[in-house]
Amino acid sequence: MNYLEKIHSLDKFGSRPGLDRITRFLDILGNPQDKLRFIHVAGTNGKGSVCRLLSSVLTDAGYKTGLFISPYIVDFRERIQINNELISEETLKNAVDRTFPLVEKLRDEGCVITEFEYVMALEFLIHSESDCDVVVLETGMGGLLDCTNVINPPLCTVLTKIGLDHTAVLGDTIEQIAAQKCGIIKSGSVVVTSPQRDEAMNVIEKTCSDKNVNLVKSENLDLKVIAEKLTGTELLYNGLELSLKLLGGHQIENAETALAAIEQVRKELSISDENIINGFAETTNPARFELLGENPTVILDGAHNPDGIEALVNSYKKYFGDEKGLLVLGMLADKDSKSSVKLLQGMFDTVFTVPVENPRTLSAEALADECRENFGEVEAFDSVFKAFDKAYSLCEKSGMVLVIAGSLYLAGEIRPKISGKT
Repeated sequence: MNYLEKIHSLDKFGSRPGLDRITRFLDILGNPQDKLRFIHVAGTNGKGSVCRLLSSVLTDAGYKTGLFISPYIVDFRERIQINNELISEETLKNAVDRTFPLVEKLRDEGCVITEFEYVMALEFLIHSESDCDVVVLETGMGGLLDCTNVINPPLCTVLTKIGLDHTAVLGDTIEQIAAQKCGIIKSGSVVVTSPQRDEAMNVIEKTCSDKNVNLVKSENLDLKVIAEKLTGTELLYNGLELSLKLLGGHQIENAETALAAIEQVRKELSISDENIINGFAETTNPARFELLGENPTVILDGAHNPDGIEALVNSYKKYFGDEKGLLVLGMLADKDSKSSVKLLQGMFDTVFTVPVENPRTLSAEALADECRENFGEVEAFDSVFKAFDKAYSLCEKSGMVLVIAGSLYLAGEIRPKISGKT
């Protein structure tokens, strides 16, 4: 097996929350996480964008900055970056060659390391051995029992918008999910939160109070929107003119959250106004209402739960008004597809449903049945590539906007083809 096959061979063991396995594995590796400083980011939506904004600003400030995000879109190495660049294949291969035998030894002893736990350990090891000054660390699922939660109190803890997702594991209410996310809050740190539903904010406030941790609400920042166009967003923050390539109103909220975190981190790190300006201007995040073509207009969005779909709807209406588009949609079976489909009603004349290249995919036929209750013309395809080719041709002739959405896994599968065509 090559190094990626070794990593993915751990897939079959699934996701099992808990810190005992990762703690044991990291102890064998010499606890590389203890040699690093972190900004720890949890939440349901917006984590990736906030992480990338923070990483860009820190990198521009001259800090050797590690970035850990998930899932990846096209290249596995997107998950472990340094100064916003993918680590080399040789670096990853070397780390796997040295550590995978330890995973096999632990398995023989009855301690089965999951893929996410293993990748997390690789991140800690690679960023530690690369002497990173600070690491922007995105949680996987939840927070309390997420294997990223083995770190010491970070420079800053960030909570993005909390909604319903992974309900089978995290709970089926906002309060239960918020409690899991708040599990990363540690005494000795500071917490920055995005605007939240009352149910989530109550849990956050109580957790911070119980742990005597200072809570900063990003909505209190003085951030003004100057212009919103498909080419980007212009913001004004404390007299600074900021340009943001990330599109949509939800990205303004993410920018606000990142700025609030930067203000807290500035108390320990040297970050200038110019670093903020440059960092924001350089930040991109693939498959988050990403404009990939203009003739026809092609939008790729990894929105995969009701909150994400709602953000997609709001962004679409902001830029395209009542103009009807064509939607290519694929979702996982463990997501709330029914609620998501209802939110999309009225925006599209035609919907093409597709399977997602993931064992948890919702079949195109089942998704089409749900869509037929909300849309006039619905067609199921056995591959996203066939659906995209037909959709692209129709939109090229009609001038309709083409949107591909429903899963980041789907986005990763189709993005190279879109980029090659547009």
